[in-house]
Amino acid sequence: MLRFATITPQQATAARRGLWPRRGPSARVCGDVGKGFARCQAWLRTDVQGEIQPDTPGGYAPSDLQTAYGLTSDSETRGGGETVAVVDAYDDPNAAADLDAYRSRYGLPACTVSNGCFTKRQYTSHANTGWAAEESVDVDMVSAICPNCKILLVEAASPSIADFTTAERYATAHARYVSNSWGGNEGTTTYDGDYRISCGAIVAATGDHGYNAMAQWPAILPSVIAAGGTSLTSISPRVETAWSGAGSGCSKIYAKPGFQNGVNTGCSMRAQADVSADADPATGVAVYDTFHHGGWLVFGGTSVAAAVVAAALAVESTTGVDSPGNLYAQRSDFNEITSGSNGGCGVPLCTAGPGWNGPTGLGTPNGV
Repeated sequence: MLRFATITPQQATAARRGLWPRRGPSARVCGDVGKGFARCQAWLRTDVQGEIQPDTPGGYAPSDLQTAYGLTSDSETRGGGETVAVVDAYDDPNAAADLDAYRSRYGLPACTVSNGCFTKRQYTSHANTGWAAEESVDVDMVSAICPNCKILLVEAASPSIADFTTAERYATAHARYVSNSWGGNEGTTTYDGDYRISCGAIVAATGDHGYNAMAQWPAILPSVIAAGGTSLTSISPRVETAWSGAGSGCSKIYAKPGFQNGVNTGCSMRAQADVSADADPATGVAVYDTFHHGGWLVFGGTSVAAAVVAAALAVESTTGVDSPGNLYAQRSDFNEITSGSNGGCGVPLCTAGPGWNGPTGLGTPNGV
């Protein structure tokens, strides 16, 4: 059983300023899975926890993330016509109430079932604490970046790739922007065609294993935007490096897509990541979850990045930056990350430098 220390107001202030210690104990909320299944990518800080409302949360707040990624003005005024779908597994029975608590604490517009802003599509009533925590991370991060967006939470019957794909079909039929904070090693191509959207974007986490010879699916699909991770150690001025845990790798199945031609990826095939956002648990985000551990928690992982990127694209939906190809055509819309590493394979697949790199791709949102 994980145990926690309650955060102090001083710790909360330090977290929002990006002054968390560079190393902090953390743990996955989802365990290992077998072939044909995927796991969530959220990491929980195990040394900090608030209590239930109205305690001061630790970790970055919506205003911090909006400031860091140049979205403050647009987040306040845009996104009202968009829906961001979040695809996860199993049920979180507290999802609506926890989302309301998060948004209330930060003064965000109410997003409830009754006002039509929040919708949950359940494929099972079976609840799971790890996946419930992931769901809280995802809907809170969408709220943080796009408070005017509607949120569709799609709960797959299980974390099998088959069940996830059923949920993905529903998500892409009802939303233009989809966040997938889960993944597994690439292998089967059976479901690839279900991870496409004609007008919008599907985003998926690259994983939290650092550089790996086995790329993460569905993030590695050429039709999907692969979200890597950074360590966001300061908001203003923004100080951001490649996170050591951010997943990167070269596909063994998918050819190098046209949008990566002319980009030095170190791969002859499709490479990940494409873009990124804060994912380091040591510089984590505030999340409210009462089904997993009861109150304010601090999370990291590329699951955070996937939801942040999907929501940022929804905020800026009128700019046309939505498909992987469009991202590469508009590289100036991203903060280039030029330092940090996730492994020993050098520049660019493991180590950040000028241009594209494996852990962070083109960089983090800069007003997109």
